[in-house]
Amino acid sequence: MKTRIYLVRHCEAQGNIQRVFNGVTDCDISDNGKRQLEFLAERFKNIKLDVIYSSPLIRTVKTAQACNYYHKLPIITDNKLIEINGGGFEQIKFSDFPKLFPKESYLWNIEPWNFDIENGESMRSVYDRIFGAVTDIVKSNLHKNICIVTHGCAIRNLLCRCKGFPIERLNEVNWCDNTAVSVIDFDDNLQPYVVIENDASHLPEDFSTLSKQSWWKKENRDSLIFD
Repeated sequence: MKTRIYLVRHCEAQGNIQRVFNGVTDCDISDNGKRQLEFLAERFKNIKLDVIYSSPLIRTVKTAQACNYYHKLPIITDNKLIEINGGGFEQIKFSDFPKLFPKESYLWNIEPWNFDIENGESMRSVYDRIFGAVTDIVKSNLHKNICIVTHGCAIRNLLCRCKGFPIERLNEVNWCDNTAVSVIDFDDNLQPYVVIENDASHLPEDFSTLSKQSWWKKENRDSLIFD
């Protein structure tokens, strides 16, 4: 029998539209994020859920509440589901990264597996932390349908690990849109299989965050374009 994870990225937050790095920094959601949550709630209306976990930050908890709109389950917050701690990047505009942190900016885009910054968390730590957190949740909820709401960088690392990739292949995993859903099945040996990856088909294009931005496209990552 399988244990199914519905992995959800939080809705659009103020940092996403202002292009400010808010890893562990808390911030509220945007007006567009509120609309995204309406579409997300409808997507989850007829999906059977047994348990819901969330990172403790405002943007993830509000997203978990939308997934839970028709289910009325307790929402369990878990600090191990939080986003990467960006250290000196926190609350800095992405466009200022190359000037303020040239080495770390290069690593973030080109060699993210080697990213590490003073007073922050290394990418290798995120890769191990998020997979450990999710497998612990699976072990506690075998054969259930589990919704987990977390963050973009954490999701990218988890998908990399669940696809069987070493962290050095992280750039082969795309960034996902706000409220995108991935589905991962774990077998009884805790081996994961990615069924659906980064699907945001519930969002009309006008409400998509990434449709209005280009930093995430490979050609721009390679050119160290952050904004």
